[in-house]
Amino acid sequence: MSESASVSEASLAQRLITDLSVITSGLTFESEAPPRAGFGTKAIKKNVPITFEVLSGIFNSTPGLISDKLKAVLEFAFQRLNSAGTGRVIFAYDEAQNLSDVDHDHQYPLSLLLDVFSSLQRKNISFFLLLTGLPTLFPKLVDARTYAERMFRVITLPKLSIDESRDAILKPIEAAECPVTFTDEAVDAIIKYSGGYPYFIQFFCRETFDVFIQQEARGEEMSVPLDAIQRKLDTDFFAGRWSRATDRQRQLLWVISSLDHPDEEFTIQELVDKAKGLLDRPFSNSHASQMLVSLAQQGLIYKNRFGKYSFAVPLLGEFIQRTYPGPMPPTA
Repeated sequence: MSESASVSEASLAQRLITDLSVITSGLTFESEAPPRAGFGTKAIKKNVPITFEVLSGIFNSTPGLISDKLKAVLEFAFQRLNSAGTGRVIFAYDEAQNLSDVDHDHQYPLSLLLDVFSSLQRKNISFFLLLTGLPTLFPKLVDARTYAERMFRVITLPKLSIDESRDAILKPIEAAECPVTFTDEAVDAIIKYSGGYPYFIQFFCRETFDVFIQQEARGEEMSVPLDAIQRKLDTDFFAGRWSRATDRQRQLLWVISSLDHPDEEFTIQELVDKAKGLLDRPFSNSHASQMLVSLAQQGLIYKNRFGKYSFAVPLLGEFIQRTYPGPMPPTA
């Protein structure tokens, strides 16, 4: 679910129709074509594939709001799919935390998505919505529509254990019968650098194999340049998120990364107490609370239902400690 697909209600509707047309284009429906001149007045019936153009035509010809138009398209598609025995469809989107309503632009794509699928559920239409993303996703859903909590079954995927991480690294190599594999030392290093998070395991393994190919082409001994890969990860994954924060917000994030267990949950009071020992200008409880709300909107901080906070991005604390020197310590 890219940001461009969720920038407006119309773009989100376009995304859903485009994805749906992939499975409907193999089906047809009976349509009446206007009579040809000189061949009588009776309309000609023909079977028409349910392409993107057909679905878009239904969307554009349906009166009402974008939600009304989208419901009409989905209900039409369900009727045809169900008649063909394939009425069960899963709409699965990753990076769904990109979805958000924008009040100042009067665009509510997230609310639109929830409204449409809630309507489908009430009509027993078996279209299933599966959303995955960072921990900020579910609070966004509930903020957009309070009934979202009843619409979804929430599953939290924790980081992998050491054994699971090792399987994630080695089993794909074994399954592909790849002639190149990792040494035990390399596997342990990748587990350590990735922190057990699947995306980072994937990133390190992909980059390592790219390096292996280059080393083999040059006739060099194969080695894993983990420090270089770590710097690439910092640039590709963390730097863009970090650049959104102001100088004062970076100080607060640095204080969080300096907590005893920065990757775990913390309270505002723990943050404020830690800042008193690290900063010349520490944070008051109210100031810290306001900044955490702003950082949550930027997707850097996550607040759970029990009033505790954590980094929304895995291993962000380690990135901050590696790359941000921090402000000057308080003077005596």
